[in-house]
Amino acid sequence: MARSRLRRLVDLLRRTPLHPQWLLGPQAATVARLKAVATGRVIDIGCADRWVERQLPPGCEYIGIDYLATGKLMYGARPDLFADAATLLLQDASADTVVILEVVEHLRHPREALGEIARVLRPRGRMLLTMPFLYPIHDAPHDYQRYTVHGLTREIEAAGLRMDRIEPSLGSSETAGLVANLALGGMGMEAIRRRSPAVLLVPLIALAVPAINLLAWLAGRLLPAWPAVTAGYTLTASKP
Repeated sequence: MARSRLRRLVDLLRRTPLHPQWLLGPQAATVARLKAVATGRVIDIGCADRWVERQLPPGCEYIGIDYLATGKLMYGARPDLFADAATLLLQDASADTVVILEVVEHLRHPREALGEIARVLRPRGRMLLTMPFLYPIHDAPHDYQRYTVHGLTREIEAAGLRMDRIEPSLGSSETAGLVANLALGGMGMEAIRRRSPAVLLVPLIALAVPAINLLAWLAGRLLPAWPAVTAGYTLTASKP
């Protein structure tokens, strides 16, 4: 019960430096990229509550897809179609845009899924993909892989797509702060779950989180980012 109350309190603080994931920031950058890329028929793989649909430019046709075992049971997804990303029930060359956000890490067969995306895209169709890199295991046991920038490039090209642009989703300083805070928060939650005497340190964690957030934010504005350290990647690719 105490753990549940703590989670609700933490969620209320998400937009403040008091939250362990504050450095992730809002979805504004992803939304801006989505608006720049999306045209025509848009396939949203891993659509969850269909938030992508509400951000699309006028004139787009939206089709949401999710996986039954995770989308419905874990997220209450509301797709137009339940399907495995590695076996999309769509015709060849039937989509102008494919959106797959924070999904690839959860796929048992990521290369096959990217091949399916290439199959359903029309020539010159585009894909918008985001994926974590330095981020904790989540939605266990359905969390299978992370890719470096070079691994992502390899997989995109192996699927027959052309990488147009790839960039870190978060700077190195902000990533370091994020990982530190997530580790501290996770250890605090474990102490509560196990009813360990270490629970007495939870107030110190609550004090450390905003300090780390603000220090990492400041360092990110004073120091150049190191591309080797990032929380994830955002990329766009196209079908030749």
